[in-house]
Amino acid sequence: MKTGFLLPLAAGFLLSAGVAATADDAPSALVKLTPLVRGSLPEILTVYGSVGTASSARQTLMAPIQAEVSDVYVRNGSLVPAGAPLMKLMPSPASQSAYIQADSALNLATQLTQRTRSLVAGHLATDEQLFQAENNEANARATLNMLKAQGAEGSNVLSAPFPAIVTTVSVTPGAIVAQGDGLVELARPNQLQLQVGVIPDKALLIKQGDKVELTPIGGGSSIAGKVVFRGSLVDAADGLVPVGVSVPEGQALLGEMFEADITIAKITGYLVPHSAVLVDDTGQTYIVQDHAMTAKVVNVKVLGSSANHDIVSGPLLAGAPVILAGNYQLNDGDAIRLSNSKEGNGQ
Repeated sequence: MKTGFLLPLAAGFLLSAGVAATADDAPSALVKLTPLVRGSLPEILTVYGSVGTASSARQTLMAPIQAEVSDVYVRNGSLVPAGAPLMKLMPSPASQSAYIQADSALNLATQLTQRTRSLVAGHLATDEQLFQAENNEANARATLNMLKAQGAEGSNVLSAPFPAIVTTVSVTPGAIVAQGDGLVELARPNQLQLQVGVIPDKALLIKQGDKVELTPIGGGSSIAGKVVFRGSLVDAADGLVPVGVSVPEGQALLGEMFEADITIAKITGYLVPHSAVLVDDTGQTYIVQDHAMTAKVVNVKVLGSSANHDIVSGPLLAGAPVILAGNYQLNDGDAIRLSNSKEGNGQ
């Protein structure tokens, strides 16, 4: 688990470190001090994943009729504007035949309607017969218009319905496709997401809107994102919970791998520099404080870390400064001495 610094340290005082003796030759240590302050660091969950799209940001264009693929104008990975041509379809012989039959049926239905209308005018046909003829004509026209819309009349160029990344081209020129066959898959470039998997107990700590720092695998500048989706089920394939993180438009490529640092909580406690935390021979972490000019060794637990500081907890003396330089040589109860040099006071 990684953490990052949230709260600044209160202004403190630093004094030079070294070893000296008092006027009466009692040994003491010159030390550097810093105030003991409370603060917080973010608790960071680090996960890895690749950039993809939510299902709502994807669309598959399908063949409107049985057709032959005449031309393909794009390839996988193409970035196209709305209205850009993607491929050209020509109606198959079966589709052309269906169109010719529909056109003939409309001509016959139109002629029949006109004839029936004349017969009704001469009282040789009923209004019901005219209604039926007009209904047949309307059905025939609707069938023909549908075939025209599907491209059965001639060539049909499929265009991008929105600015898109072409993720999959499923056909090649010369292919015969059936009605409903998938031809090309598109993704909206302004709705990219980093898709990661998180172990269940950690996933429960993630909330929609949590801040995320995204760093490209292999190097590059970090970008800011946020959690836009946290699943509520465990994927049976890998045992992880799916989480989606927003990716700023134009700052990542579809399929690019990222490290994601998700801020899931704040860790509060005493905020101290790394150099204040020591480890004894048993592996116990401890801090040395200045208590009435004597060293006070206090065992602590490190709750989290940033680049320069740690959050610790333990029975620390509130208001007693923390010893930095010179702390490693002190035992509990050792006398300490502060330097009053300009350099020692950080002036």
